[in-house]
Amino acid sequence: MVHSTNKGSSVKKGKILIIDDDLSQLELLEIFLTDKGYTVECAPSASEGLNIKEVFKPDVLILDVHLPDGDGLELLQELREKDKGIKSIIITAYHDMETTVKAMKIGACEYITKPIDVDELEKAVRRTFELVRSKEPVILKSESSLLKKGPIIGNSNSMKEIFKKVGMLSENRVTVLIEGETGTGKELIAKAIHSYSTRSDQPFLAVNCSAIVGTLLESELFGHEKGSFTGALVNKKGKFELAGEGTLFLDEVAEIPLELQAKLLRILQEREFERVGGEKTHKSQARVIAATNRDLEEMVHKDSFREDLFYRLSVARIHVPPLRDRKEDIIPLVEHLLKKINAELGKNIRRLDDRTVIRMLEYGWPGNVRQLENILTSAAIVTHGEVILDETLSTLFRKKTTVKAFEEALLSLEEIEREHILKILNRMNWHLSKTAQILGISRPTLRMKMRGYKIAPTGQSKNSGT
Repeated sequence: MVHSTNKGSSVKKGKILIIDDDLSQLELLEIFLTDKGYTVECAPSASEGLNIKEVFKPDVLILDVHLPDGDGLELLQELREKDKGIKSIIITAYHDMETTVKAMKIGACEYITKPIDVDELEKAVRRTFELVRSKEPVILKSESSLLKKGPIIGNSNSMKEIFKKVGMLSENRVTVLIEGETGTGKELIAKAIHSYSTRSDQPFLAVNCSAIVGTLLESELFGHEKGSFTGALVNKKGKFELAGEGTLFLDEVAEIPLELQAKLLRILQEREFERVGGEKTHKSQARVIAATNRDLEEMVHKDSFREDLFYRLSVARIHVPPLRDRKEDIIPLVEHLLKKINAELGKNIRRLDDRTVIRMLEYGWPGNVRQLENILTSAAIVTHGEVILDETLSTLFRKKTTVKAFEEALLSLEEIEREHILKILNRMNWHLSKTAQILGISRPTLRMKMRGYKIAPTGQSKNSGT
């Protein structure tokens, strides 16, 4: 058991219990949070954490997912069954959507991935204490069924925030608007919200509003009565009826004609509609998730989209950033997509060569994730070994990558690493062991990188190891 020294600010902001089996990290977090004015207690196991909690009665719990004597998420669920108001922050080395969504559904207020950025942690702690003071619940109820693995990949902060929103929105039935460029994966996010919801056994139906026009789109959404128009030979149910209590995904919702937008507004407001050519009023319990690659607010200003419908659709909004703005997700996406492509094509491709990796990181990806998958598939078809070579991939890009550009990209990556190391060193007051711990590398490796990047504290020689 590790106890707090309670040094630092004389004005205590609140009590925090940290449960993590990594003793070095426990010490770092304890020092950091104590210096920020919090009263901190620490435990290296679930059982010790439970014992300390009963006596210490913390305001906020910081909890690792993997503990030597249990699962952190199961522990959190057990604690929430006893105390629904407990506020928690989950920390984990895993970046997948499933773990994030599960944590948020169980009741975590925040989710931080390792290696921990202490600035990010401090902000998360501050937000969580605001919830402690407001006494507002973050999650409506605990998870009651096993989670299905999600198809969304991402390590970037923007994708982590989307994972959190998926977890929260899966616990209610509000209308959601997903915004983002073509190919960013808006439908995957809609499917994830549905799959993690309590009505995942109900249908998930998708309608591409840009692919169907006029009366046909109205019929597709609301159904029609026999004889209501040429070709209407029988009564037909629309997607709002067929979806039941499930989810109706309206892709490219900006393309819905103005005359049809009024009928869509009515069903969102009143939950009722009539089929084309019909007089009987039907009810709908389907949840609506809409998506667009256009700026609906701008369309409202130009009178090409109803303002009242925009506000009905955007009760909750998710913005999916383009791939060029989250390049740290490219390599994890490549690894995920290669597994999928290998299974589909019967290949055994394991990696990309180094020059190809740089090309991937430098490219602008106007077609986003969809373009990335298409290019990898095309390259895989003509690859016979285990490595996709740059000469294979280069012909598939619209933009040529020169040797000079390759060298500049490599230099920029090295500069990013150098700046990150300097940032952590300064934050840890140049304590090498603590810095290495946060960076996830050994102390000798840190010294080697410092020598290579000519990093030294002010007033020391450039090759000094401190």
